[in-house]
Amino acid sequence: MQAKTAQLKNETIWITGGSSGIGYALVAKLAEHNKVIVSARDQSKLEAMSENLPNVSFVVFDVSDKTQIDRVTNELSQITPHIDRAILNAGHCEYLDIDQPDWDIMERMMAVNFLGMVNSLHACLSLLKKAPHPHLIGVSSQAIAAPFTQAEGYGASKAAIQYWLASLRIDLVKFNIDVTSIMPGFVDTPLTQKNTFDMPFIINSEQAATRIIDAIDKRVLNCAFPKRLSAMLWFARKMPRSWMKLQQPK
Repeated sequence: MQAKTAQLKNETIWITGGSSGIGYALVAKLAEHNKVIVSARDQSKLEAMSENLPNVSFVVFDVSDKTQIDRVTNELSQITPHIDRAILNAGHCEYLDIDQPDWDIMERMMAVNFLGMVNSLHACLSLLKKAPHPHLIGVSSQAIAAPFTQAEGYGASKAAIQYWLASLRIDLVKFNIDVTSIMPGFVDTPLTQKNTFDMPFIINSEQAATRIIDAIDKRVLNCAFPKRLSAMLWFARKMPRSWMKLQQPK
């Protein structure tokens, strides 16, 4: 039986990529007892959310556009004097077709997934520093645990996130900022609904949000789920040639 969702209360939480998928599920669960600020690049989606979540604040932010950082910092500062937890969740996924490669996929993946997270921290770090017990949360992926076909750009960008967060964990100690890396497996979202391959142990976004909130509440260093996928990828690392054969297109 799955444990009851830990409930954070009376905190100010900023969530990027909050208009759909895991981000939206997090907003819906956390907004009941917290002051939640949601960012996404699509203003129309945020406006639609405001009809169902009247107590949530919204800041439009294309995380890949660093020219927006100063504006976003200013808008966040107008909403709140500090941010207790920043959940940097915005992400994108494209797959490389090696027969007809679009090499720009690599740049787009890094621009949104990795540099987008860098830009997001740039925008909120000053407000995190002002919180009594600040917490930075970044969403990586279990895709970094073993190679997947066509995932060169996506996996590399998520691996960059994992190393970046691990190093930040050391350097942010002086500001009393905890750092957590979240590594989901396959989650049923608009992004994964485009996939044409099998996605083992897939869960829905509400289940993912429940596990993330529990990990955040405990301030763990790393959280990978579901565990069944973690175990499968452990074997993939131990038997790389066998895993490579399984990944070959049929």
